Amino acid sequence: MNPAEVATSLLIEKTLGASPAYRKVDDSLYVIKQGSAYVMISVVPWGNDKACLRCTAQLVKGMKVDGALALELLELNTYVRFGAFAYDPAQDALLFVHSILGGTTLDKDELTATVRDVALIADEYDDKLVKKYGGQRMLDLLEEAAIENLMDKHPDKFDLKS
Repeated sequence: MNPAEVATSLLIEKTLGASPAYRKVDDSLYVIKQGSAYVMISVVPWGNDKACLRCTAQLVKGMKVDGALALELLELNTYVRFGAFAYDPAQDALLFVHSILGGTTLDKDELTATVRDVALIADEYDDKLVKKYGGQRMLDLLEEAAIENLMDKHPDKFDLKS
């Protein structure tokens, strides 16, 4: 990691570390939970001596992206203070993303405002978009995966035949 990446990671850990909603995944990836949304905070190298802090929230997976949805998202992008709605076809996922310059110029207030806004927008719009256009929220997908994992580990613990 370059010095800007290290400075960014240290600021994230110092600023967000006391929150019960915060988890460190590795030296350059963190997660914040807000309601039904999860925000991935990644520290990305930018050249040899800079860093970028990228906040990404996966809002909905498996929704049909059509003209009406695309227009609504483009309109919403004109109103949000930070970030933008985006679609990742490889994951079939609707995202909300925002990036800022990291390193020694990044301060606690800027970091907090960025993470807070991304988290609040994601938490608000994942429910609205699923209701209007279908698909599944990230929280629902994680809960399903956890239940499947539990059932795979203990497939015969509960016998319905009795």
